[in-house]
Amino acid sequence: MPHAIRKLAGMLVTLVIASFIIFAAMYAAPGDPVTFLIGNPENMTPERIASVRAQYHLDQPLLAQYWHWASGVLTGNFGESFKYHQPVADIMAARVPTTLSLVAYASVLLTVLGIGLGVLAAVRRRTAVDSLVVSGTTLAASIPSFVLGIALVALFSVQLRWFPVAGIGGPGFGERLFHLTLPALTLAITALAIVSRVTRQTMIEQFTSEHVEAARATGLRERFIVRDHVLRNAWGPIITMVALVIASMIAGTVAVETVFGLSGVGSLLVDAINTHDFPVVQAVLLFMVVAYMVVTTVVDLLLPVLDPRISGKVAPR
Repeated sequence: MPHAIRKLAGMLVTLVIASFIIFAAMYAAPGDPVTFLIGNPENMTPERIASVRAQYHLDQPLLAQYWHWASGVLTGNFGESFKYHQPVADIMAARVPTTLSLVAYASVLLTVLGIGLGVLAAVRRRTAVDSLVVSGTTLAASIPSFVLGIALVALFSVQLRWFPVAGIGGPGFGERLFHLTLPALTLAITALAIVSRVTRQTMIEQFTSEHVEAARATGLRERFIVRDHVLRNAWGPIITMVALVIASMIAGTVAVETVFGLSGVGSLLVDAINTHDFPVVQAVLLFMVVAYMVVTTVVDLLLPVLDPRISGKVAPR
């Protein structure tokens, strides 16, 4: 329990620091927000400028503006969009489900394919299969996500016509899953090398451990050794790396959603940056930070349960 309390306290401190950096970065960004709020240059009268500055608290010092924004965030009020003139919270609420669905789908593909390829490479280490898996996943990781996405669209959507070019599809679960297949593959493939390589390396280290040699000496079949002794004791680093990759996927949706025309948080961030919609940019960046912190903190708290050796409760088998 003290460990959990310390982690949560550290999470809150990090969140406060990150929120201030995000707000200060928007405060220091080039361009006067008043220009984008008023729009028409003919309305740029001193009275109008003063009124807009007072309305959006732009006439106050940085710390006062931050306090006003942060106190609103705590109550779910992220301000009003400069472009859409709607509450940012409502805009985010309409976009978040698409992004979370994409990340969840990609996470399943990443976990299954990444760990599967890593196990295959470790079991067939120092063979052609091992070399093929390592080189193939490394090549996939070196391709930018937007390039990979365009290539998948050109092949599977334009030429083969197996998948739609863009869009999220209808409200049905099956149709939405079908539309998200290519974007999820794009998001997962670029992260495969990290998970597969950690899985491979961790399992190879376990293959040379004493408890595995002892299991072999008893005549236990190799597949049971891999399942019960090697993979089981390699779960800690694997789960940690999978969690870190999944947490970073939120930021990776920026390019993927833009390529596939998805109305998610990533594409919203690109649009907000291009239109200098500062409240939306702040909300999206804060959402990405919170999502990353939540995933990593939850995994850190659950890891001793998944792998009791971390808490020193049991010795390696």
